[in-house]
Amino acid sequence: MKTYIKNVRIVKENDVFEDVNIILENGKIIHIGEATEEVCEKIIDGKNCVAMAGFIDVHVHLREPGYTHKETIETGAKAAAKGGFTTIFAMPNVIPYPDHSEQIRSYQKQLQTGCVNIYPYACISEQEKGKSLVDFQTIKEVNQVYVYSDDGVGIQNEEIMKQALEASKTYDVMIAAHTEDMKYRVGKACMHEGIQNKKLGYQGIPSACESEQLLRDLKLLEQTGGTYHVCHVSSKESVAYIREYKNKGCDVSAEVTAHHLLLNEEDVKDHANFKMNPPLRSKEDQQALWEGLLDGTIDMIASDHAPHTEEEKARGMELAPFGIVALETAFPLLYSNFVKTNKTTLHQLGYWMSGASAKRFRLPKKGKLEVGYDADLVLIDLDDQGYIDVKEFVSKGKNTPFQGWAYDANIYCTIVNGNVVYEKGKR
Repeated sequence: MKTYIKNVRIVKENDVFEDVNIILENGKIIHIGEATEEVCEKIIDGKNCVAMAGFIDVHVHLREPGYTHKETIETGAKAAAKGGFTTIFAMPNVIPYPDHSEQIRSYQKQLQTGCVNIYPYACISEQEKGKSLVDFQTIKEVNQVYVYSDDGVGIQNEEIMKQALEASKTYDVMIAAHTEDMKYRVGKACMHEGIQNKKLGYQGIPSACESEQLLRDLKLLEQTGGTYHVCHVSSKESVAYIREYKNKGCDVSAEVTAHHLLLNEEDVKDHANFKMNPPLRSKEDQQALWEGLLDGTIDMIASDHAPHTEEEKARGMELAPFGIVALETAFPLLYSNFVKTNKTTLHQLGYWMSGASAKRFRLPKKGKLEVGYDADLVLIDLDDQGYIDVKEFVSKGKNTPFQGWAYDANIYCTIVNGNVVYEKGKR
């Protein structure tokens, strides 16, 4: 089937806009340019919209299998589509764990039921216990999985991490690390150790909890020559270490979440919707993250979408689980707070949310709006103003600190493999 998108604009470097028409066929982009007389079965009027490559989120918790009371593959994928994401990577802390080839095969079939492209992470260690590594060779050859993580707990044992990085070089795969030295997260620690935790009376988590284990890993990376990706960077020390080891020539990349760019510890209120891991840190850390994005130290923006039930979050800061939902809020808030304020361009934001992820995570036909690329794209209405309202979320999770925040643009239509999977106003 051919799809014709008319009256739409594309954005180039320095936010130069160009009026074009786009034709999609058999899951590919076959034309971008002037109007043609080709007969197309479906016509989409993109008036007032900008077309961009569909966003790619490399850090999403879909919760299924194992925790479907929080989220399902169906609801998580629909939330992704509503947020403009056409490709997402599902984190491996589900039950059963994707740590063996047969289980991963079953998991991959489940993920195919979502309305967007979904790629699985495999675990680094069996059941994320950090004791014995998975069979990288078989998982890579049989399941074609490129990226591995023990997200949520990280690898506490230095020798195990060294072996994992050695395996990444041997089998040409990537280790994605949740760096968290558990000796620093003691008692009921639930937010950053700084100014606000003292005001609210909660035990804090110091930045060293993240940065010290990260430094350990980067030293191992330099020794082994492996391939390494840092999940949800939050501290200025971490940014400095990543910059140092990139300059040394190590194969390391990093992501930052939208919420760590938009918020800092002083925004935290006494409500568990402000509880996430890593926690919101100081203004100085927040500024270092932004500077790291601008100078290329940090490569991409991810969501770390982590849905929980309202009952779970109602337990309060100390007892509630870590995490917030983010798929439906990331683009409108990033655009409104960084593009509209001239801190960056729409073109650059698109690269951080799509092109950079496609390049690093080996998706050669995604991440660009070009002829020959996959027909994964998003139409954005840059005049769609409103307020974040959890009642409109399609995710099961409503746990966001951004309720009531204003936005100046939002997603009008999301297309995956040439098929419309989200259109504003339609469920």
